[in-house]
Amino acid sequence: MYPLFNLTIIIQSLILIITVLIGVAYFTLAERKILSSIQRRKGPNVVGFLGLLQPLADGLKLFLKETIIPSSADTFLFLIAPLITFVLSLVAWGVVPLGPSMVLSDLPAGILYIFMVSSLEVYGVILAGWSSNSRYAFLGSLRTVAQMISYEISIGFIIISVVLVSNSLNLTTIIEAQTSIWYCIPLLPMFLMFIVSMLAETNRHPFDLPEAESELVSGYNVEYSGMSFALFFLGEYASMLLMSTLAVIFFLGGWNIVPLPYFLTFLYPFIFGFKTMFFVFIFIWARAALPRYRYDQLMRLGWKIFCPFTLAWTIFLSSYIVFFNI
Repeated sequence: MYPLFNLTIIIQSLILIITVLIGVAYFTLAERKILSSIQRRKGPNVVGFLGLLQPLADGLKLFLKETIIPSSADTFLFLIAPLITFVLSLVAWGVVPLGPSMVLSDLPAGILYIFMVSSLEVYGVILAGWSSNSRYAFLGSLRTVAQMISYEISIGFIIISVVLVSNSLNLTTIIEAQTSIWYCIPLLPMFLMFIVSMLAETNRHPFDLPEAESELVSGYNVEYSGMSFALFFLGEYASMLLMSTLAVIFFLGGWNIVPLPYFLTFLYPFIFGFKTMFFVFIFIWARAALPRYRYDQLMRLGWKIFCPFTLAWTIFLSSYIVFFNI
């Protein structure tokens, strides 16, 4: 029996949450800096040295702003929706290994846990759209739910391919299985489809249909302001960071690069973070370079291309493993 309140676990959880929130804050700064560089202009450069304090200033501004609740909204659901999205985006980090033995809870079925938590995030979005009592917010939430459910299917088949090859549902075991070769090489089609699917799953360019400003003003969070909007904002960027870390775990070998002596094992989280930044850059580059898909193109890509192909690949891979007794 574990004690109800374990001080060590609480401290580790707080450290993890603070680390994720700092990562999210400077993700936004990196996005603004890289976008400005691509567009040949200066990004934030006034608040702090080279603009390094800009995310903290933005957070303080949102914290001090008034939270306005529409008179026709369902107050309880309206306020609880961003909290659900924010909490679920943090809870999933508890099973992500950042290095050898550097994980809060090394669950045997860590993949199922993450898949369960990510599938629950749609509830925060649909509650936000419905409780706002706004047509734009409701249409944005319906688009988000349809999009996330569509691409969760292809992501599920891609993850099954990784599980078949590694023969484990544990994230640490999957990383250790890639000591000799990263899965991005033998599973290259799945790797490329996972990159596209993670853009669609997190509602990012070129699949940002739920927040299409030209059509829906701001999508499901159009009626939110102040700290309630900030929770949606933090949840969205934490989900993008999580998908980036999962891509590193599934296809780039986690912290594996070259065997390090024991006294240099503290470098493993930095190697993991460096790989994660590669996918963070993909998120930002896609926003700067790619035009938005139409909604029918988005659904056609998910249901008529990705879903059949990932299913066929999963069947082929499982048959190959059974036939050759690998």
